[in-house]
Amino acid sequence: MCNYRYTPKDQIMKELNQKLAIIQTKLKAKKSSYNKFGKYYFRKSEDILEAIKPFLIEQGVTVVINEEIISTDPVPTMQSTATISDGANAIHATALVGVDLNQKGMQTAQQFGAASTYGKKYALGNLLLIDDTEDADAAPQPSSAIDKIKKAALPAITVDQLKKAMEYVASGGSIDAIKTKYKLTAVQEKELNEQSKNTTKVKK
Repeated sequence: MCNYRYTPKDQIMKELNQKLAIIQTKLKAKKSSYNKFGKYYFRKSEDILEAIKPFLIEQGVTVVINEEIISTDPVPTMQSTATISDGANAIHATALVGVDLNQKGMQTAQQFGAASTYGKKYALGNLLLIDDTEDADAAPQPSSAIDKIKKAALPAITVDQLKKAMEYVASGGSIDAIKTKYKLTAVQEKELNEQSKNTTKVKK
């Protein structure tokens, strides 16, 4: 039998996890903005940051957000990292966002700013377990800008994942469902479509 003993550092980390759990349970971030076109309310990163402020002194923690460009091909991709720390240990949560450089009516600085705002919100949401299922990008008619940002941030499908995707389609799965998770090349999408057609023929 192995008897594990907590070290002082382990104990501090455990306390930080408990503090984060308290914040995740109690935090309420309002949706202060309204989209007239889609007729829905949505929250910004500023709403989450404002909501978390009362917990910082109460729990003895800090929350910061860092951003960096991690890729430029095929589009600039920003990684936003939200971090909660007690000064000794830290817990991180990240979000990846592609920058839509083709968005009409926006200068480059605005395009990066839009991606930054989106990334910060979702990094904070991942850290604090904020469910945004009723947020802007979950509305019946999301903006094309959000669609493009989300699509650009999708990871390329690997060989193993493509194999599983083929099996999924062969069992009747939807190609559209795969495209919501992975970025497909024209060749890969053609292979999946052929697999889908073959599956349909067999069923008939």
